[in-house]
Amino acid sequence: MNRSAHFIPSPLRSSLIHSVLRICRLFLGICWGGIILCGIVSPAWAADELSPLPDVAQPLPPATNPQAEDISFEKVSQFVRAYLQVLALLDRREGDLQAAETELESLRLQQEVEIEAFHLIEASGLTLQEYLQLLGLANTDPEFGERVATLLQEIPLD
Repeated sequence: MNRSAHFIPSPLRSSLIHSVLRICRLFLGICWGGIILCGIVSPAWAADELSPLPDVAQPLPPATNPQAEDISFEKVSQFVRAYLQVLALLDRREGDLQAAETELESLRLQQEVEIEAFHLIEASGLTLQEYLQLLGLANTDPEFGERVATLLQEIPLD
């Protein structure tokens, strides 16, 4: 049996690796999005020691979850752009967060990242609530997750 028959051709392998990396980054973004959501929605435990967040810290009103088929291409594009920007922010600031020497410093840095992420999301044309809904939907709805993954493949990695 020809041993090379068991390997994926190089162009296909490269495309497959690229897709897997994007999916892994999407998963990391979903995880980080959950971390940011916890900090943005409920930072009351640190309120005594840190300055208050702007309107970002206000509890989000209850909302209806959108159906994947009702979400426009434009909204998905806005989400993907915001997601990639937030992911890049987290990549840039991860070292700072890990290097924090005290809990207070770590909380301050987390707060800075949360505010910066909020501004990136807002600049993309989405509200925080929309972003978090789409992030959750990408994780729970296979059809919508596929739409996001497809669009991620079309946008070059930085």
